[in-house]
Amino acid sequence: MSFPWAKHYQPTSEVGKWMDERLPLARFVHGALGPGYPTPKNLNAFYNFGVLAGVALVIQIITGVVLAMHFAADTRVAFDSVEHIMRDVNGGWMIRYMHAVGASFFFGVVYIHIFRGLYYGSYKPPREVLWMLGLVIFLLMMATAFMGYVLVWGQMSFWGAQVITGLFSAFPVVGTYIQTLLLGGFSPDNATLNRFFSLHYLLPFVTFGVIILHVWALHIPGSNNPTGVDVKSEADTVPFHPYYTAKDFVGLGIYLILFAAFVFFMPNSLGEPDNYIPANPLSTPAHIVPEWYFWPFYAILRAFTTDFLGVPAKLWGVLAMFASILLLFLLPWLDTSPVRSNNYRPLSRLLFWVFVVVAVVLGVCGGKPAEEPWVRLSQVLTAYYFAHFLIILPIVSKLEKTKPLPGSISEAVLAKYGKGGAAPLAQPAE
Repeated sequence: MSFPWAKHYQPTSEVGKWMDERLPLARFVHGALGPGYPTPKNLNAFYNFGVLAGVALVIQIITGVVLAMHFAADTRVAFDSVEHIMRDVNGGWMIRYMHAVGASFFFGVVYIHIFRGLYYGSYKPPREVLWMLGLVIFLLMMATAFMGYVLVWGQMSFWGAQVITGLFSAFPVVGTYIQTLLLGGFSPDNATLNRFFSLHYLLPFVTFGVIILHVWALHIPGSNNPTGVDVKSEADTVPFHPYYTAKDFVGLGIYLILFAAFVFFMPNSLGEPDNYIPANPLSTPAHIVPEWYFWPFYAILRAFTTDFLGVPAKLWGVLAMFASILLLFLLPWLDTSPVRSNNYRPLSRLLFWVFVVVAVVLGVCGGKPAEEPWVRLSQVLTAYYFAHFLIILPIVSKLEKTKPLPGSISEAVLAKYGKGGAAPLAQPAE
């Protein structure tokens, strides 16, 4: 979105003018992250998490490049090379723990970022492409994390690769060929490790490229805000710098303190102890489980235990697991309410928190053994997960009576913080 009141970049030195004519990098930063980008004045702390996700990715790329200098992608020495990094490389233990803990923190901030988008309706027009690019980033993250987990070549790494790649064999005709292509053979082996190492190194840079598109797509309509009301005048905005850069640095400081606490005091609390045992194809772990950030989708996968309509239960589980993510791409068209923010949609706000509880409990189920009551609970919650998007949300978005929207962002801010009490409100949304 073009803001007429945005401060335009003007180089002050001859060198700056010369550079601006040939490579306007300073102009780009000024317009994207500086005073040249007016931002809604009412953004809260939940809008920090996009920046935190970017910082988390940079940490993962830097530590990953250093680890790649010492890692050997060979099944005979992969596990030992990780131990070599931990014990013999100067600072290797810290780099490895930063990378492992960083993956969990990366997913943590991205999940909060996604739920913030769900609550404030950031997927609604005109931000559909922005939302879909964010989901592409999420899928790239999942692929990258899975392949990186396999590289350690511990017990859970090996059997995780065996189980997850085995899911593709559920597809008729082409399933076995896809599984063989992924593994480079008929079971996880040296070819698998080389494939996964290559892709694990490449995909973060692809993710970084998609993030650039994501930021670009953000700057076309401008940032959403907690009211969901569009920017109408200069009074609704403040420059991104210094106001939100200062706010983001506060959030970054808190994030880095928590990150350091995990890295230095409890680095293994988010991982599986079995992965410190070298991979053994002849010894199956009692409980095969992925990393915690995959647990909700793993629970959906395991919720299908009976063949139905002539389709094997395994295939139903695989289809449901993929559909649970792909369904989010359709969200801009499933939720047709003209009001974006759940702050003004009482019933949708209640259903949002129900959905959050469902997602969290699904995660708990995914981390538990495939036995009762966890399987039955997963089945009930999986049914609600799909009903929420396919049935409940479309109906509620058409029938819900919403609260009155403020006439502008400034009006909402003054109503909350102004000296004269509540500002007048516009008519209720239809």
